[in-house]
Amino acid sequence: MCLFSYDDDDPDPDERARAVLLYVPVRPEAAGPALRMFRTPLGERTAVGFTGLDLLTAALGAGQSAIRLAEPALRALTEPLGVDRLVVDPVLSAPAVTAVPVRAAQEPARAR
Repeated sequence: MCLFSYDDDDPDPDERARAVLLYVPVRPEAAGPALRMFRTPLGERTAVGFTGLDLLTAALGAGQSAIRLAEPALRALTEPLGVDRLVVDPVLSAPAVTAVPVRAAQEPARAR
């Protein structure tokens, strides 16, 4: 007699679910592609993956290189780096930080 009640739609725990492949942003390096790490709005390091190439392009631009990795593989690569957060299909991103020249309005007013 089974002590637990299972719904008919529940998968058998012994059956492995098919891993979803993600498009993972990388940067080219001499030794091969390196995963790009990002930060959450609160500053926590995170890995990022996209379920479609169009979503990656919309968030990071057409020039962004990517590789295909399954979620468990991505987590296994980032765990030794101390990164345990994975964000899938982020839609909000900030532009790259650039140096802003000092404007005349910020300089003290000259006496006439």
